[in-house]
Amino acid sequence: MNKQSYIIILFTSIIGLFSCEEPKDQTPVDTQEELTGGLATSFDFGENAFGHAVSGLSYEDEDKFVIGNSFFRSNWTVAPASASARDGLGPLFNGLSCGSCHNLDGRAEPPKSPSESLNGLLFRISTSGFSVNGGPKPDQIYGDQLQDKAIPTVKPEVKVSVRYEEVIGRYTDGTAYNLRKPIYVFSGWGYGEPEANFMFSPRIGMQVFGLGLLENISETDILLNTDENDENRDGISGKANYVWDAINKRKSLGKFGWKANQPSLKQQTTAAFNGDIGITTSVFPVHELSESQGFLNEIPNGGEPEISDKNIDNVVFYLQTLAVPARRNHTDDNVLRGKALFTKLNCSGCHRPSFTTATNSIKQLNSQKIFPYTDLLLHDMGDALADGRPDFLATGNEWRTSPLWGIGLIKTVNKHTTLLHDGRARNIEEAILWHGGESQNSTESFKKLSSTDRNQLIKFVESL
Repeated sequence: MNKQSYIIILFTSIIGLFSCEEPKDQTPVDTQEELTGGLATSFDFGENAFGHAVSGLSYEDEDKFVIGNSFFRSNWTVAPASASARDGLGPLFNGLSCGSCHNLDGRAEPPKSPSESLNGLLFRISTSGFSVNGGPKPDQIYGDQLQDKAIPTVKPEVKVSVRYEEVIGRYTDGTAYNLRKPIYVFSGWGYGEPEANFMFSPRIGMQVFGLGLLENISETDILLNTDENDENRDGISGKANYVWDAINKRKSLGKFGWKANQPSLKQQTTAAFNGDIGITTSVFPVHELSESQGFLNEIPNGGEPEISDKNIDNVVFYLQTLAVPARRNHTDDNVLRGKALFTKLNCSGCHRPSFTTATNSIKQLNSQKIFPYTDLLLHDMGDALADGRPDFLATGNEWRTSPLWGIGLIKTVNKHTTLLHDGRARNIEEAILWHGGESQNSTESFKKLSSTDRNQLIKFVESL
């Protein structure tokens, strides 16, 4: 967003303070809410809506953003290669680049049928018990993540196919709905059978804009919303996850990942380079290979580590400074009625509308009122969405509240509308209907709404 555009938006918002009448029986217009990321908001609603830098970066920071973008999107190659800064792929991996799972900084789509590959969908695995740092205990052969791809002459760890079962239901008004439940079949184990009590959790690549703003929310503000024992008796008991911080060698509050199992963007990024692409870093300097895979260490690598600290910092800076798309149609009457229903049904109990960021070294992210619609806490989502796999303090039923900002633009950017941790929901309506556990009362209330009210609530979420 350039300076002229921001002045126009700011002027329009100020005028709105004096000219907008509050709609009757619905939520009033919040004139700030169009600026979803505060000053870190962009106004491109096209295919590149998720890929803009926050405004006001220095020339030096713009260079860091561009370089980080390049290392995020470009494919890695097998070592040795003439482009030595980008070789070292694998030997086992899930994608050729970060962009393989986050195309255009957006969201991956799961396979539609058993014959499709897993591009953008991966599986965390573990066995019973916990590791020495309190996290999931890795399988003794395959570690904590399955890699379904490998470089030439190397066997992938596994082949996974996905099919779907139909789940049929009805709204209170008699309208039928169909959901799809994924069924996973593992075959072609490359290095032997996993342990008998093998647990797995499907994880789809999610959109990556606005992460710097989320990282800049203070721990104090996040913990204010915890209510583990549901003392206010609203049925919602948000819980913090405390996870191993490999950089600082201590337990820290988890903010990122489907189960809030990563404490910082740098750790999230370096873990993904290692586990998803097979690229070592100074944070995770080795490939976690079992005894039966040890011969893979003899394969030429791309250096030690395979990506430098400087380029990791560029990628992290890129992710920190991706702007958030602005709200669309936030003054539309149907959207405002949908927003009132969203609050009435207590969807906002987990999808908290706003925070004000703290301060850090990136001034564009400091002291901004933002509207991510998340509390960044863990919640029990019910048995239907459970993966049965603990992750630090997260139980098999618990998931971090996903931010809703930008959700209405996924179709434009990524050409699909699939949602939830495994992409089973084909749209916002199905995502709501899958909600159970702490959100069961909200889901049942949604089912009782009229068709008009349901559409208005969905229209509101699409505007985010």
